[in-house]
Amino acid sequence: MTCGTKGGLVSGKKQSMKSVSNNEWREVSRSHSKPVVANIGEGLNFRRYKLMNVTESRFKNRQLHMEDYLQMVSAEQKEYAEVFDYSKITEKSGVITDYWTNNLLDLILRKENLNGAYKQVKRNKGKGGIDGMQVDELLPFLRENQETLIQEIREGKYKPNPVRRVEIPKETKGEFRKLGVPTVVDRVIQQAIAQELSPIFEEQFSENSFGFRPKRGAHDALRQCQKNVNDGYVYVVDMDLEKFFDTVCQSKLIEVLSRTIKDGRVISLIHKYLNAGVIANEKFECTEVGMPQGGPLSPLLSNIMLNELDKELERRGHRFVRYADDCMIFCKSRKSAERTLKNIIPFIEGTLFLKVNRKKTEVAHISKVKYLGYTFYRYKGKCRFRVHQKSVVKMRNKIRELTDRNKGMNNAERERKYQEYVRGWVEYFRLADMKGLLKTTDEWARRRIRAVYWKQWKKIKTKYRMLKALGMEHWKAKELACSRKGYWRMAKVLNQIFSKKIIAKLGYTSMFDYYLVVCEN
Repeated sequence: MTCGTKGGLVSGKKQSMKSVSNNEWREVSRSHSKPVVANIGEGLNFRRYKLMNVTESRFKNRQLHMEDYLQMVSAEQKEYAEVFDYSKITEKSGVITDYWTNNLLDLILRKENLNGAYKQVKRNKGKGGIDGMQVDELLPFLRENQETLIQEIREGKYKPNPVRRVEIPKETKGEFRKLGVPTVVDRVIQQAIAQELSPIFEEQFSENSFGFRPKRGAHDALRQCQKNVNDGYVYVVDMDLEKFFDTVCQSKLIEVLSRTIKDGRVISLIHKYLNAGVIANEKFECTEVGMPQGGPLSPLLSNIMLNELDKELERRGHRFVRYADDCMIFCKSRKSAERTLKNIIPFIEGTLFLKVNRKKTEVAHISKVKYLGYTFYRYKGKCRFRVHQKSVVKMRNKIRELTDRNKGMNNAERERKYQEYVRGWVEYFRLADMKGLLKTTDEWARRRIRAVYWKQWKKIKTKYRMLKALGMEHWKAKELACSRKGYWRMAKVLNQIFSKKIIAKLGYTSMFDYYLVVCEN
């Protein structure tokens, strides 16, 4: 299972561990004037966070932070959280070589691959894991301990650390999505594994799978749905897998991985990550079932597992679209869809050992379905998109939060966050017909922005001075400055003098105007 060398990849000559390690991650060390420590035995302060060292006192007063790690996790915004962006991954290009699968660990530990993994983790930023190490501390740690780390991985002695549990609310009230935040060191290792596994399994993945894959996204999935509906497949099985990440059968996943990966060292390392455990409420929990959602490796492993479902659906001749664990099967009649659902459940639960959520799984006409934040309708015989009402409510709630008059946020920060959110939202929902929706939303948002500024001006003399600066006549400015009307009512009075053009100059992007720009491009 090894490539015949202790440290090299293709060379027939044996190399020492030391000589290989000195060359590892050369690109990382170039950016620093201090050389990488070469002598493993001198002055290593190797930060180990093995399971036995996890104590109650270590995590006292440790708070869970998730805002920088995974911001937009609802189904309609999954595209923003794409994990993989590797320039090395291409379209299907040939047969998988035995060398890839038999000597995979050596490929994972190549300096180029590890450099790429480090850079990706650094770009993604995010909060630290259970050990408290942040991304900014990662480089000095790797410079000092890289040799020991690589040697432990090669010898099978490396033990991944438990992930830090973070719970974020789902759309359904009272339900939470459980995320597992790995340590930054484990994030680098997982990223390195994912970068080598992705090209191998891309060869096997279905054309109808769109989630967490290079050069594919939610818009591609929606266009495929549109094509199926235009071809007459107007009834769908809207499949919901209950707590997919928490219920994955690890032994089944390892079995699927082992069909392709012949390097037992890699299989063992992945298995260790699955069994690493979770720290929740300062207590350790075993993870004999499921896999943590939140690490760089999780999206790829989920696709590998659900690719078994894709192949079965293709074998049966069904049309379907899958984005991560959101799957829709298309049929031409309701009876056909009901029959399809009845026949596919035994495979999902009996072969893949996953659980179908029967309360949320339904057979429906395409016009009654929400998928990735969109809903569908037909116009002149063609399928078109609208923004689902739940997505509209969520968007308005977010704008309401950003324009809250009582929130301690300075104008520059508010303008930046508002612009980022509006542009991201419009970019994602640009496939939908929503001109009317955006016009009314813009009017409502501008009124809220005027109310924010009116409250900030506070004193009568400040209000008078600002109104005069906006071009209002003396008597009118004096009258409005002395008005005792509330902020919301005054915001409507100000719409002519505090115009759309002025608000745009302040940095608040018009959703409608940006939508027109996006559609033109």
